[in-house]
Amino acid sequence: MLNLPANLLSDTFVFTRKHHPFMYKKLRYAVKFCAICLALVSQQSIAQTPIDSLGNCLADNTSGKDRKELAKWIFAAMSTHPEMKVLSSATAQEELHKASKSAAALFTRLMAETCAKEVRAAVRAGGPAAIESGFQVLGKVAMQELMTHPDVRTGMDVLDQYIDRAKVEAALQPK
Repeated sequence: MLNLPANLLSDTFVFTRKHHPFMYKKLRYAVKFCAICLALVSQQSIAQTPIDSLGNCLADNTSGKDRKELAKWIFAAMSTHPEMKVLSSATAQEELHKASKSAAALFTRLMAETCAKEVRAAVRAGGPAAIESGFQVLGKVAMQELMTHPDVRTGMDVLDQYIDRAKVEAALQPK
């Protein structure tokens, strides 16, 4: 964090405050804004690991359409589970292959072209597991995007009808 003397602004701008109060106020906000920006930039550069950089690159270089295609692939793969088959009207194998083809093109573009430098750095820093960590960031972004759609929110709200509130509230009370 940037440590500035507490009286820096008041000592530096005495003349300005007395003669130009509006300008003093604007300068004071500008200095505070710059100090905050510098602190944030320095913290980000220190905290950014190669694995973080990979996750950010993957998320930053995909469109909403790309993230939906990724989510389709995840859904199609999950629908092949014996207990999930009843929830999907899609023909599992056909949809899985179609979604896999699309996701494979996305993975290839991101890994071999768009984020190749970040992929190499992440693997050097964390081994092959770094790739999984990077793609977890992209998966979270994709799921957040889907979960914010009004229809999905409405579907999620159905759960509320079946929760036994009395039991939940009782469980939350201290004993």
